[in-house]
Amino acid sequence: MRILIVEDDSDLRAILEKRLKKKYTVDACADGDSALDYMDAFTYDIILLDIMLPRLDGLTVLRRMRSRGNHTPVLLLTAKNSVEDRVRGLDAGADDYLVKPFAHEELLARIRVLLRRSASSSVNILHVGDLTLNLETQTVMRADKKIQLTPKEYLLLEYMMHNPNLTLTRHQLEQRLCDQSYEGASNLVDVYIRYLRRKIDDGFDVKMIRTVRGSGYCLEDGRAENE
Repeated sequence: MRILIVEDDSDLRAILEKRLKKKYTVDACADGDSALDYMDAFTYDIILLDIMLPRLDGLTVLRRMRSRGNHTPVLLLTAKNSVEDRVRGLDAGADDYLVKPFAHEELLARIRVLLRRSASSSVNILHVGDLTLNLETQTVMRADKKIQLTPKEYLLLEYMMHNPNLTLTRHQLEQRLCDQSYEGASNLVDVYIRYLRRKIDDGFDVKMIRTVRGSGYCLEDGRAENE
């Protein structure tokens, strides 16, 4: 799961980023313009959005992303607790709000609720050929075999199963695996594709993960042989 934190308070932003990185892939920024840039560059599962932001305030960011067809769940972070302020936020397209200061445990609970709600409003089980992925339980099966994946392997496979039979570039796949601070090896995607192949393809006659020379990788429904 990938989360965007939009918060101009540097101390709070750093705390949220550090704590949430224990469970999720996290990006963070401090103003509304940067938030929209991140949304153009990455796909998020949830966005934590402060209302009082420099350059573009949170409600303006929210209205713009909704007008662009971005339906990512948004949890507003606000110091305002009046009914009018909460109604304005919900009317602008927010899914929930949390009043500062808040307990980290409550934040995690709100995030879990929004993620469950998002999963239940879409298809809970992804199918590509005889490969299935349950978004709620994060269970992966190929035929009758249960496949155990690490968190990074799961992130990569989920993204590929949302885009079956499409060539995904190494850059696209790396964006899904890493936050913006990652400065590791450039072959990270190739390494994790190799791990996935061992678990998804080894032992099966039909290979599903195909290398697209000079471009990236494609998860196919099993009708084409792996190159």
